[in-house]
Amino acid sequence: MRGGRRGSTAPAPRSQTPLPVAACGPGGTSLGSCCARRADPSPFPNPPPPPRPRRGMDGSAHGRDDGVRVAVDGEKQETRLCALEQRMRLQDDEITLLKAALADALRRLTVYDRHFARLMAVLPGGLAFPSTPTADQTIVSSEQPQHPFSAGHQESSCPSTQRRGTGLEAWPGSPALHPETQACPGLTQSLSSGPELGGFGARQRDSPEPQSESPVVDTQVLETLSAAENVTPSPPAQHWRLLEVKDPKVPGPRACLGPCGPKAANGPQAPPPAGSELGPSPVSEEEPGSQLLDHEPSPLAAKKKVLLRRCSTSDRLQGPRNGAGDHQRPGLAKKSVSSQSLLSKGRSTDSRTKEPPQSPVASSRRGIYNQEGISIKMFLRGRPITMYVPSQLPSYEDMKMELPAEKLRLDWVYGYRGRDCRDNLHLLPSGEIVYFIACVVILYNIEEQTQRHYLKHTDCVRCLATHPDGIRIASGQAAGVDKDGKPLVSGVHIWDSARLHTLQHIGPSNFERGVGCLAFSQADSGSFLCVIDDSNEHLMSVWDWSRGTRQAETKTTNEAVLEVGFNPRDTTCIVSCGKSHVYFWTWSGGSLTKKQGIFGRYKKPKFIQCFAFLLSGEVVTGDSEGNILLWGKAAADTRTLGKGARDTYQISRLVRAHEGSIFTLCVCLDATLLSGGGKDRKIIRWGPNLTLQQETEVTERMGAVRMLVEGPDQVLLVGTTRNAILRGSFSQPLTPIVQGHTDELWGLATHPSLDLFLTCGHDRQVCVWDQRQHVLAWNRALEGTGLCADFHCSGSVVVVGLQTGRWLVLDCETREDVCSSVDGNEQLSVVRYSPDGNFLAIGSHDNYIYLHAVSEDGHKYSRFGRCTGHSSFITHLDWSQDSQFIMSNSGDYEILYWDVAAGCKLIRNRYECKDLEWVSYTCVLGFHVFGVWPDGSDGTDINALCRSHNERVVAVADDFCKVHLFQYPCSKPKAPSLVYSGHGSHVTNVRFTHNDSHLVSTGGKDTTVMQWRVLSSGLERSSSISSASISSLDLPQSTA
Repeated sequence: MRGGRRGSTAPAPRSQTPLPVAACGPGGTSLGSCCARRADPSPFPNPPPPPRPRRGMDGSAHGRDDGVRVAVDGEKQETRLCALEQRMRLQDDEITLLKAALADALRRLTVYDRHFARLMAVLPGGLAFPSTPTADQTIVSSEQPQHPFSAGHQESSCPSTQRRGTGLEAWPGSPALHPETQACPGLTQSLSSGPELGGFGARQRDSPEPQSESPVVDTQVLETLSAAENVTPSPPAQHWRLLEVKDPKVPGPRACLGPCGPKAANGPQAPPPAGSELGPSPVSEEEPGSQLLDHEPSPLAAKKKVLLRRCSTSDRLQGPRNGAGDHQRPGLAKKSVSSQSLLSKGRSTDSRTKEPPQSPVASSRRGIYNQEGISIKMFLRGRPITMYVPSQLPSYEDMKMELPAEKLRLDWVYGYRGRDCRDNLHLLPSGEIVYFIACVVILYNIEEQTQRHYLKHTDCVRCLATHPDGIRIASGQAAGVDKDGKPLVSGVHIWDSARLHTLQHIGPSNFERGVGCLAFSQADSGSFLCVIDDSNEHLMSVWDWSRGTRQAETKTTNEAVLEVGFNPRDTTCIVSCGKSHVYFWTWSGGSLTKKQGIFGRYKKPKFIQCFAFLLSGEVVTGDSEGNILLWGKAAADTRTLGKGARDTYQISRLVRAHEGSIFTLCVCLDATLLSGGGKDRKIIRWGPNLTLQQETEVTERMGAVRMLVEGPDQVLLVGTTRNAILRGSFSQPLTPIVQGHTDELWGLATHPSLDLFLTCGHDRQVCVWDQRQHVLAWNRALEGTGLCADFHCSGSVVVVGLQTGRWLVLDCETREDVCSSVDGNEQLSVVRYSPDGNFLAIGSHDNYIYLHAVSEDGHKYSRFGRCTGHSSFITHLDWSQDSQFIMSNSGDYEILYWDVAAGCKLIRNRYECKDLEWVSYTCVLGFHVFGVWPDGSDGTDINALCRSHNERVVAVADDFCKVHLFQYPCSKPKAPSLVYSGHGSHVTNVRFTHNDSHLVSTGGKDTTVMQWRVLSSGLERSSSISSASISSLDLPQSTA
């Protein structure tokens, strides 16, 4: 209840006594009312005793000094103020609740008024109520427990009868009232005040429809209506009842007379929905006078005399007052309801009394539903979200949430991590190049245009090392955190590149914060592996990787370490470099000793970026000043260092090579040296004596040189800082073979008829990819950050929404601007064309949806209107199949519907939209997809979802680096899903291609675009494992 919530500072309320009675039913039976005055006016059921006074050593009430006494008095005053403040809050909540309960009681009386008039219309004119109950009309037998409306309760009197008397007149043409009913004129007056007499019914019909924000107690109590004539005994679950519901089509509540048993609610032999108040009828199954009422009474029923009686919530909440024994009180106490307990329900969904679960929905912490509609109510961060069940659904209870028949297989990964990682590109003897991005190590065969993927890592891969045999590979990952914020362990995977089989996993708990750099030994056929982690001390360790044992470990430096390597001629010699240092290590047994390189008369650079071993055994380094330094071992100067001084490593030669940093060095088979520059983007070949031989330059669009690898026939493979891999030589131009984004991705759209999809992000690039050829079809720079995109139904144009509030339309053929405009001054989160292509809807962070009329196949635009009604920024929207309606979600978990044809009008009665068909389903909130939300979600765990065009599955992008595949519709809590890993950051978007053959997902900080092949249920697992692109992927996990 929104109006009664005051925050979480108030103490949890204790159980209260049932509310006293304020009205009377037939036979003097009391009707419970939440409006009645509470027996205990204090908001605290058991007020705490006053604090005991502090006494001195002499037994007096005074303290040892005045300071202590003043402090105690201040504490007492503060305690009293807090208690008074809490009491005022609770009293405000009480008043709000009582007002809501009063309105609920008035609605309930209106329901009785309407149904009474309806019942009088179907009964014969001469039919009268019996003056005294006959033997056939006995409601409760002596063996059965007393009901509140049984004869045992007919002795109690109504206060209104004592004040006003008992003289009442019946309606004209209606049967005489029962004497028991005449004994309570207050009740009879409420029953006789029909709409034409100006009773409660007339006032309620004229009142406006209550809003969801109003502090109204949404009771879903099902009022019972029973007859006292005997036709044929029937099961209690099929008794007719009076349903009190909120009719979304008619303002105010309405009453409907109908069966509430299994056959009426959900079809033949269907159980009543869980969570509703349906239960056994108070009329006994064995009593001879029980009868079922129908909309059109049979002739037999018309000749019978009926006994009309009413019941209220007090029948269930308080139980029998006179006839109930003491043995029934514990059971009734569990059903007692007070205003305090109702307020506690409004504050937290976890503080509710746990009832025995009757169905998966009834036992769910997030799902409850009522009978009329039917509607489902889920909660996100304490906010209720109501969704109506479509009428075409045969039975909600019969729905089964199972794993989808379709599965996903990683088909292609677009991108390369070159912007912030080194030593990340290698060439294998098989002709494949090995590189990584996100949590995937990719083996790309350039000639055959195929990819294979190693997918065993649980976090982003940071470094690679190839074994001397060219088959085994070591890859280290970062140590991230799980969804609960707990740190995850890091480690190094050694695996077979031919079979993608893991051979060893070392150091799961030995590398803090992740693995920084790796190197296999060369002289002993790669028996050892050197690892440096990312801890503060950058621990260096040497491992016998085949056994998984650590041979030695030591601290290196508190500065960054960028590269490590074994001397190819001597396994005991290890070199590492980084910020302002180059260390020469000697490994002996279980110890590692270092010698720092001495710069001497040369300027010490800020970073030593890379190093390499020449064929002669000398070490060359490249630094941030653009110099190539040649290092040699020199005898110690005993004159200055004294006797016993050891040999040192000093600079023997310096060559000015590049303008700016040198990021990589590569020794070729012909003993030449390759160097790659940062600022000048040059690749230079150096002769044996470091003489310049050849040079070439990488284009500015591709970025600086990050990694150099020599290929066959003097072919060069170049990894760049713009996340691209180039192929070429000094005589041939460098052309990209791998390209990707360089910053966080959000925008994603698939072409309506071609095998193309578009991505855009924070790097201000819009890229169109060919999913069949696995190449970048074209790209273009944007003036701002691209956050969303969508293709026109004709496929000729595409619209891109920017962070500045501007949106522009691009021609897919000429790649030129077609139109550009600004809506609002905040970022755009979603753009969507209507199915017929005549409208463009734009959702902004200024809480509005802007509508534009579209003509000439998306080449002409004009402002049509604006949808106003959301109280937070727009997150997702979808069009109906007839292009007349829009469904939208917002940042505060609202689901709103809009009538575009009526002038962008908000449809306040959401019940009317429950049967609309949507051409796409990307809204993360809705009846068809609410089962994808995990338990305990804070409302931001799901970034995007997409339903397949064949409406069989729904893909979900979550905040925990996972892609989920659910069955569609997914309309029950805790639905199972297939979970797929690969991304190293939050997954920002997912989309199915036009023919549902593939699913495309985009990553956030990992800048990755992944293309997944959708496998139908006919494909067996064995065939997918033998595929070239998924060999290392085990069966996907399933979550329930």
